[in-house]
Amino acid sequence: MAVPRPVLVFDGDCGFCTTSAGLADRWLRIPTVAPWQRLDLDALGLDEQRCSEALQWVGVDGEVLSAERAVIAALRHRGGPFIVPAWALSAVRPLAGAAYRLIARNRHRLPGGTPACKL
Repeated sequence: MAVPRPVLVFDGDCGFCTTSAGLADRWLRIPTVAPWQRLDLDALGLDEQRCSEALQWVGVDGEVLSAERAVIAALRHRGGPFIVPAWALSAVRPLAGAAYRLIARNRHRLPGGTPACKL
């Protein structure tokens, strides 16, 4: 089964990630927001290692972006008022990347996080 693109791919074993992806699904209107555990990763140009480490974005053109770049791409896709936070994150991307990595390393401690969330 082909997955409509763009696709926002998250870790379905992590409660924090699942909750965050649910918000993205409602707010950003991305055609597919799905856990990597339920997708054909090869067809998307992804692998388990990459998907377990960070959020993934597969664009309409097949471009794959990870972590904070995936967040920025998802915001840009939605457009409208979401362009402002996309622009702001792009402007401070090194800082956004550091914040993303900090959150990812500690996601098991965040609301909804479980031991399965630990990297």
